[in-house]
Amino acid sequence: MFIILVYDVGVKRVAKMLKTCRKYLYWVQNSVFEGEITESSFIKLKYEIDNIINYGKDSVIIYKFRTTKYSDIEIMGVKKGGQDNML
Repeated sequence: MFIILVYDVGVKRVAKMLKTCRKYLYWVQNSVFEGEITESSFIKLKYEIDNIINYGKDSVIIYKFRTTKYSDIEIMGVKKGGQDNML
């Protein structure tokens, strides 16, 4: 599956979230990651995030896609992070 993960966490947890997400996905922009991920790795990622975030203060949004076959990406301005073959 292909996912896009977006987070907004407290300053004290940003470094941990960044490090955790980089283990599984490509960095796109501040607090935004994307990439292909297996179901088992997705479960591990969510488990690790669950141990980092404060559910009363932080937010994590994960968009899941079965395929990227019919998708396209348009970047306006500076391209940050990620890999060259996104979407």
